[in-house]
Amino acid sequence: MKLICPRTNLLNGINNVLKAVPSKTTMPILECILINASSNVITLTANDMELGIETVIEGDIVESGIIAIDAKFFFEIIRKLTGDEVVIETDVYLKTTITCEEATFNIIGKSGEDFSGIPYIEKNEMITISQYTLKEVIRQTIFSIADNDTNKLMTGELFEINQNELKVVSLDGHRISIRKIELKEEYGFKKVIVPGKTLQEISKILPGNSEEDVYIYLTDNHIVFEFGFTTVVSRLIEGEYFKVEQMLSSDYETKININKKELLSCIDRTTPLIREGEKKPIIMNIMDGVMKLKMDSTSGSMNEKIMISKEGKDILIGFNPKFFMDALRVIDDEEISIYMVNPKAPCFIKNDDESYIYLILPVNFNPDTV
Repeated sequence: MKLICPRTNLLNGINNVLKAVPSKTTMPILECILINASSNVITLTANDMELGIETVIEGDIVESGIIAIDAKFFFEIIRKLTGDEVVIETDVYLKTTITCEEATFNIIGKSGEDFSGIPYIEKNEMITISQYTLKEVIRQTIFSIADNDTNKLMTGELFEINQNELKVVSLDGHRISIRKIELKEEYGFKKVIVPGKTLQEISKILPGNSEEDVYIYLTDNHIVFEFGFTTVVSRLIEGEYFKVEQMLSSDYETKININKKELLSCIDRTTPLIREGEKKPIIMNIMDGVMKLKMDSTSGSMNEKIMISKEGKDILIGFNPKFFMDALRVIDDEEISIYMVNPKAPCFIKNDDESYIYLILPVNFNPDTV
């Protein structure tokens, strides 16, 4: 095999597929990136058996072939080269020579025939969504997935398609994030759980162009995302997702309208008071026309007031400041509405058409100390 590739394109392609190379595996072949130039295009592929990424790169095929190269070595070599063009040659003994201007590297590859490529997925109904919208939906929900495998379902996000609406849901036991998006066409009802890791990696790869689309295909076990010259195939998480609708309520005793930026800035100013590992709530004392915020920690205290408009009862309630900031950071509205029932019940941050809903559980505190 002999290829000539623009270094920038090659590096971008490696960066894309590298996200599917496992950090730990008992199968050394999976630590490689497959270079396949056996047809008329050059593809790079990585696959950890749960997530597979394949991308087509620009280049000239002087001699066709296929080789698997250690991903870490390959990335570090290409990243540190300075020339415009990279020449990759392999011989029958799998010796791979990488040349760029005056630099030459020789490494031993592995047989491409031993590499497990991404699985073939039968593509039936195609769901279309803009790159920008998908990237935004992931950004606005991914922060509330669980970061451990105590409950596998919580490490993924629910994708529910009903006619022309896509609903994406994530939760971690302390909060729930819901985003609803109007699709360009109507589809049959579908419901799958997509691993959070897959969505995080897609978000990093996606250019986020509002003019370009992502094509999504679903099967019983896999989801496929196609955009540009890249294909991402992921296993789905098996199981029945939580009945989120039962956790939502339209009842409230207190509703406030507040400037989002002011509230976010105020809560953010409490973070220097919180030492690592320390769990201190932000206390919100909501009265007519004003919200008083208070934080006490071993490092000090903070008191601040924000003007609000309020409907209903006064309430004294506490929250994990990080959880509140995570939700506020992804809301684009200048003014937000927050709904509360009592100091023990979750609050809801949502807009009028409920295209976004963020549920946050309150935390216990001693009201006598406030």
